[in-house]
Amino acid sequence: MARLREETLQRVETFADRVVDVAEALQKQRRFSRVVDQLAESGTSVGANFFEANHALTTRDFVKTVGIAVKELSETKFWLRLIVRRGWFKPVRLARLLAETDELLAIFNAMIVRSRRGLTHKK
Repeated sequence: MARLREETLQRVETFADRVVDVAEALQKQRRFSRVVDQLAESGTSVGANFFEANHALTTRDFVKTVGIAVKELSETKFWLRLIVRRGWFKPVRLARLLAETDELLAIFNAMIVRSRRGLTHKK
């Protein structure tokens, strides 16, 4: 049973694509490979976990899996900010991606809060 709207899933896929684009550009610039790998891993893990949450069997599993996606989003935000601080990309180039990270964090956190409320009311 799918839990999430298709447009939200597509938004997460687009986010992952954009993060991979940044990682590929950094790789072409021969930047520190550890940062490139970490960025690609966390950015794509957001989507993988969110898609997994879409088919969670229980509300508790849904909350747990979206929570993992929140952690991966936070990690991705860290790497993007590091890239800007290091001067590897101009801030303007990553501003929209960082804004999308914050918007997805707000959406995912709201999903967790609403789902937890439902768990509390079921007791």
